[in-house]
Amino acid sequence: MIKSHSFHIPVMGIGFTIDTPLKVSHFGIDSVISLVDDILLERLRKMYSIKFEIPYKEITNKMDDFRAKRITAYLNLIKSLAEKKFEDLKNDAINNGNEIKKYFNMLPETSSIKQEFKRLTANCFNLNEMRDWINETMTMGAIDVNVMTKVDKDNYKKDVKLPIEFNDAHAALRGFANSDLNSSIVLSAGMNPRLYSYMEQFDDFYPDEQGAFKKKIILKVSDYRSALIQGKFLAKKGIWVSEYRVESGLNCGGHAFATDGYLLGPVLFEFKQKRLELVQSIQEILVQALKNKNRILPKSDLKIKITAQGGVGTAEEHDFLIDHYQVDSVGWGTPFLLVPEATCVDKETLRKLMDAREADLYLSDVSPLGVPFHNLKGNTKDVEKLNLIEKGRPGSSCPKKFVALNKEFKETGICTASREYQYLKLKELDKEQLGLSEHQHRKNKIIEKSCTCVGLGTSALLVHNLDTKVEGKGVSICPGPNMAYFSKIVSLKEITGHIYGKLNVIKRTDRPNMFINELNIYIDYLRKKILEAEFNTATKQGKYLTTFVNNLNEGVMYYAQLVDTSKIYSKATSLGFLKDLEDRKKMLCQLTEKISELVLTEQRALFPSTK
Repeated sequence: MIKSHSFHIPVMGIGFTIDTPLKVSHFGIDSVISLVDDILLERLRKMYSIKFEIPYKEITNKMDDFRAKRITAYLNLIKSLAEKKFEDLKNDAINNGNEIKKYFNMLPETSSIKQEFKRLTANCFNLNEMRDWINETMTMGAIDVNVMTKVDKDNYKKDVKLPIEFNDAHAALRGFANSDLNSSIVLSAGMNPRLYSYMEQFDDFYPDEQGAFKKKIILKVSDYRSALIQGKFLAKKGIWVSEYRVESGLNCGGHAFATDGYLLGPVLFEFKQKRLELVQSIQEILVQALKNKNRILPKSDLKIKITAQGGVGTAEEHDFLIDHYQVDSVGWGTPFLLVPEATCVDKETLRKLMDAREADLYLSDVSPLGVPFHNLKGNTKDVEKLNLIEKGRPGSSCPKKFVALNKEFKETGICTASREYQYLKLKELDKEQLGLSEHQHRKNKIIEKSCTCVGLGTSALLVHNLDTKVEGKGVSICPGPNMAYFSKIVSLKEITGHIYGKLNVIKRTDRPNMFINELNIYIDYLRKKILEAEFNTATKQGKYLTTFVNNLNEGVMYYAQLVDTSKIYSKATSLGFLKDLEDRKKMLCQLTEKISELVLTEQRALFPSTK
């Protein structure tokens, strides 16, 4: 069967894509559900069971393995409902109805199945031929899931620590593995060796003789080296990675992983150059591991997909990634937050997203995970947080505890955004008797953390008119910087039309190319790092900053050569791109001088001259 679309909808937050497959998979669009919040999944399972008159039995937290069971039950329900919608759509085709027209209208004009459908329906058609063709050709979009590998909290029962397989990420993996889905699990946020080893226990992750899998692995990575290391690690356990999802370190929404200044273009070029090498080197390891386990060996070579995401915003950029880097699909995340037909975003947050400009979208320190986090100024969860600070009661009540990972004060873990942690940390700070400015600086760092594990899911409750008494109405949202250029609510038909160049939903004319925008973000990030290093010279950041700026400079050189050698971008785009590139080159030159001065200062501190 032929894949319908050349884009996918990545996971967004905890709740924004929680039921996206039910809304878009019957149109052949791939999307991803977050498995962080089993409480939220259970509430939506109950809601959809009532809506579609399906028997529902609650899975309470008093049951054994309730987290995995909730996840399995929710995924099975979404699969069943999505397949029903897809069957209804295919039956609608026989009557030449509106839904089937919508399916094919959303496909790009270059789609072979779209052209074939037009041919079959142009004149009087044979009903049996049409039915057979539909069943052989049309495909549902994948119902994929996402697990943040590091969000793997230990769990306890009556103060007794449970075995590791009951940790949050482990239970989420098991919930997916035990489901009826034939799809992929996206592993993000870096390598978790214990979680990766746990995959060995599930038969669905191993290939059959034809090289097919019931459950596939997608690794989200920021560079080739990470892909190679993780791919080999899993291969030694007999587990194959079917897709490497290359994500810009800083030009995506959610948590930001800046790497060492590796830009998306050069990273994708390396994947393109070494794709065959990647497959062959990892497959050799995999085959040996399967032999050692007495597992079935596939008769033919296994395949991988390389996909990309991070700040893409125009059809020209979409096509460039596919044509030049030969990626198999392009992720469109942030723009879909303004598509109510696809995602769960409440009305107030939608309005804030539409009004957002560059200054409203920033890299923050609000995440309890301690990783830079894309944030929207004035989001209602931050407003809620500030109100609590003003009342002298900073921190969240922490009703869900999914990121209760800090063990400074309790072995069972506390979330750094919780009221309990911030109270203890502020009490500790008061004992240090610091100067007023330093005390305030340290205090701000503590109380800045926000309860994202609740805030990133609340919007789904608001959209579906479910009770928020426990969670509150505050919504956290984490759009990428690209949101500044999308300023209106659009339909599913309109956004797919925009992706494929049929229309343009961006009103602004000053949007930089996605690669320039990523470079801008990296330069801003580098400036902040330099300031931090100058403020605190004891941290010895010179070596890291030198590597970082050198990689950015190499990226700029690569892009300059790319414009000279590539004929894919239009002349107008290329000229603007080169001008923007030259401006950033000058900025990097100035920052390189500052880093050189910083390195010299560090060297003098290490090797003071003797008289």
